[in-house]
Amino acid sequence: MINSKMRAGMLAVVSAFSVTFSGAHAQKKFQPDWESLSKANKEPAWFQDAKFGIYTHWGPVSEAFNGANPNRRYRGWHGMKMYEDGKKVPTKNGKPGNNFLHHVEKYGDPAEFGYKTVIENFKPTGFDAKEWAELFQASGAKFAGPVAMHHDNFAMWDAKSTRWNSMNYGGIDPSAALKKEIEARGMKFMGSFHHAFTWMYYAPAHKYGGVDSKDYDLYTSPHELDSTTPDKRFYKEWWAKLKEFIDVYRPDLIWFDWWLEEMDEKTRQKFLAYYYNQGKKWGKEVAVCYKETTFPESTAIRDYERGRPNQPKADAWLTDTSPGAWFYRPNAKFKTANELIDILADIVSKNGAMLLNVPPNPDGKIPQEMKDLLLNMGAWLKINGEAIYGTRPWTVFGEGPTRLPEGGHKVEEKMKIEYGNTDIRFTKKGDKVVYAIVLDKPEVATVIKTMSKQLGVLNSPITKIELLGSDEKVVWKRDDTGLVIQAPKVCPSDDAIAYKISLEGYKENDIGGNVADHVD
Repeated sequence: MINSKMRAGMLAVVSAFSVTFSGAHAQKKFQPDWESLSKANKEPAWFQDAKFGIYTHWGPVSEAFNGANPNRRYRGWHGMKMYEDGKKVPTKNGKPGNNFLHHVEKYGDPAEFGYKTVIENFKPTGFDAKEWAELFQASGAKFAGPVAMHHDNFAMWDAKSTRWNSMNYGGIDPSAALKKEIEARGMKFMGSFHHAFTWMYYAPAHKYGGVDSKDYDLYTSPHELDSTTPDKRFYKEWWAKLKEFIDVYRPDLIWFDWWLEEMDEKTRQKFLAYYYNQGKKWGKEVAVCYKETTFPESTAIRDYERGRPNQPKADAWLTDTSPGAWFYRPNAKFKTANELIDILADIVSKNGAMLLNVPPNPDGKIPQEMKDLLLNMGAWLKINGEAIYGTRPWTVFGEGPTRLPEGGHKVEEKMKIEYGNTDIRFTKKGDKVVYAIVLDKPEVATVIKTMSKQLGVLNSPITKIELLGSDEKVVWKRDDTGLVIQAPKVCPSDDAIAYKISLEGYKENDIGGNVADHVD
């Protein structure tokens, strides 16, 4: 029988254990400092395996370009550029910019019909989250989501943190609808945030004039064009919107555009600690992508806009890119699926992933040309996805004459890169499978010089070679010139093709424990 003294003693032990346990548990929470945050698993396995995701630049600014002259060049930052009249808000040539001219033609003088007029005209009547998610799944994407808030400070969700949101102006919550449909198809859900730049974005609105003080919650507080120091109100509102999205939609990935690096360090640390701790609370491994110097590379995943490194990186990274303009344009021109497939293979061979932008029409419908592009990518990935998903970089990333002369942001804009059938990119799974992705349909034998017997790159016998998507026997030999693979009679794709090269694997003899093994 347990007497009162024994019971009291037991309770004391349990209580002490509980305090110790809770204290240890509390210590596991990430603190808002770089040392603590560097201990987070910044590259979850799901992100390293996914390789391909989609996000959507869509909102009121899409409507702003509806009816625009397709022969004029417009900047995507309409809420900023629409005030550049060349007088009140200066331009390089002293003349009104095309965005200003278009805005005046469509809406009127920005002093009277400012960006909030664009918001009031947002009519997302064609949005269908199920259709979007089905298309994203068919494209082969493994994570997807909306541009939750662009530079214009407009929330693409049913926000309580700001009245400038898609429910109040449009009657929809695309974030909630997309989360439901995306996750129902086994994809991870993400949201991107660009509103750190809002402080700079709306400076021309204040310079031009006509901003009502009651609308400072959209345009931010008045400040000069060259001001790079947001006020306390900006910081408070920036965080409230981001925190709300995190708490309500529980995204697997948060992606940041630039200029967050200009905000104070404490704010950045506060976010990262909060989000990583929320992920632990939800039982999720979450990821954060960033640009510039927003975070130390030890704490989050680096992103390259329309660019990528020209060599592999030890840490996983991301490219965000678009097949054309970021937002809707009339008569938009897009890259081909073939171009994007080659870029994807190059990215994955260097330990990266692709985040592809899909720019819907103003009403929320996805253009047919964009649908066709995504379906073509999906058809290729259905055949060759084994060489992409769940892979890791091989000893070298590739070979062939076509490669980036330099890495970094926006290298895609600096040069036109066309890969051919002598350009090869490598990926691997474990130590016994290497994939060689030939970036165009081979007409003659493919010679993989990297796998020559003369070089010490491939130190394992090849047991079998298969062409993904084909039952045709692969004819090959390996000699001093390289691994020579005869061109298939029928290619499974008119774009890149992928060979699966199975290896015996690296072996070492163990030093035995027998005395005789050690006798000279």
